[in-house]
Amino acid sequence: MKRLIAITIILLLVTAGVTVVYFKNLNAPGLHAAQTMHNIPDDAALVFEFNNEDSFYDIFHGNKLFSAVIGHEQLGELDTLHQQMFADPTLKRFFNGQNIFISLHPLSKQAIGLLITTAAVKSLNTEDIDQLTVKTHKGLVVTPTAFNGKKGFIIYSSALKKRFYLLNKEDGIYLGSFSKELIDLSAKYIYQKDKKVFMTLPEQQNTSSLANLYINYHNLNPLFGVLFDNRNTDIFKCFKLFPALAALNLNFKSDALLFTGFSNILHDQPSSYLNLFTNQQPIANHLQDIFPSTTAYSTCFAVSDPMKFKSDLSAWYAKAKLQAEKDSLFTKVKSETGVNLITEFNQQLGQEFAVVTTKYMEKYAIVSLKDGSAFRPVINNISTMATGDIGQVNYSKLPFYLLGDAFSAFNRPWFMIVDNYLIMANSQSELNSYHDYYFNQKLQSKSKQYNQFTDLMAEHANVSWYINFKNVQPILKRDLNPNFYDKFENDKTGWKNFYAASYQLIASNKNFYTSFCMNLNQADTTATSLK
Repeated sequence: MKRLIAITIILLLVTAGVTVVYFKNLNAPGLHAAQTMHNIPDDAALVFEFNNEDSFYDIFHGNKLFSAVIGHEQLGELDTLHQQMFADPTLKRFFNGQNIFISLHPLSKQAIGLLITTAAVKSLNTEDIDQLTVKTHKGLVVTPTAFNGKKGFIIYSSALKKRFYLLNKEDGIYLGSFSKELIDLSAKYIYQKDKKVFMTLPEQQNTSSLANLYINYHNLNPLFGVLFDNRNTDIFKCFKLFPALAALNLNFKSDALLFTGFSNILHDQPSSYLNLFTNQQPIANHLQDIFPSTTAYSTCFAVSDPMKFKSDLSAWYAKAKLQAEKDSLFTKVKSETGVNLITEFNQQLGQEFAVVTTKYMEKYAIVSLKDGSAFRPVINNISTMATGDIGQVNYSKLPFYLLGDAFSAFNRPWFMIVDNYLIMANSQSELNSYHDYYFNQKLQSKSKQYNQFTDLMAEHANVSWYINFKNVQPILKRDLNPNFYDKFENDKTGWKNFYAASYQLIASNKNFYTSFCMNLNQADTTATSLK
């Protein structure tokens, strides 16, 4: 149901906030959350949990944040569904106070399905749903049916001119969707006890939480496959193979969405690049201060012990059976130039390094150095210099083997050193552009609105992913499936009201404390003029 979900994965995350208006709080007297979640098909990437409670509706009634997330038209559709079904006295007494789970599933034909899962109180009889047409007089036509042999209903809303499919599964579990394909899949799904699909919260924590967001990082990749026509998009590159499950709690603000919690590593699955940062301590992040004002999205990495990181990275490459290729490359560099590049680079590597993409599709690797002037002759000796300050590295894949998978986009990069920063790009013209950004102070940190946004972010982190919604639009136009981009571009009350979003991983006990935030636009009269 494309009209009811957001167009980028960030807006998909935020759709949870919208549904808060309708399905909320958390004191369900029915089944435990984990028991209900076992009925959600295991291809779900995201699950949002709320409680169907009238008092919660009152808290968020008229809040501009949620109308901005989804738009007035879509908000009206959800409201109609809620009023016709869940708020009607015929069903309200059976679902009031129950946990509601809203999950997102990739479907065939480039579609994403939204599934609502809940447990009714034991006294609900399916005959009450059979009689919904007669009892409500609200333009609903209920037709009993079966899905894979299980009791179900087709509920047609004359107001929405849509069919809503409702499945009655065992133990009083009900699953509903506007997608028949998704209901058919749900009817066939059998939970496997030995397969951990989502990380659940302790019952006490679940009960006291305003709302929860569950993430299966492994399942994000198929979801991205539906959203993006460009299979090589690197917007979410670092999270695509991350073997972890997250459970986050909503912390509500009137102008922002904040989710915090934990991402726990699945140690029985192959490790990813992000696993390397669990062995570090979180540190204060400063590298973002020199990112261009045109930054569309970025990922910044921070390590408390650079040498420990390099040792772990080397072990990771050995496990990936890339050690021979790595050794061959650096042996060649040493024999042809006399430079022991790994040793020299490791001695000068600072605590932060990042990959940045601008609205003009410029791509930069930015690496903090302990002493830029000391590293300059080292990199000059393995490069061909075009000017006194700018050159191109003579060997392929050096950034990949020096800093890891996140830097694979820079094969034989052009580079320059400014102060204590190594700047790499794939063309000389991009470096000329960065020179202008840096020395003319056209930086995102000069924007009042950006600095207001950073107040929502964790000051200390190990991985910080960031997206600016205005600047990313040209890239989404290139990469997104046209059907999704059309909604992204033309929804006047949706994404255009948001400034940015951030997702941070903060190392804690070999796992990650996790923070996601997204805020509404605010007036910014001090921003530096863009390029």
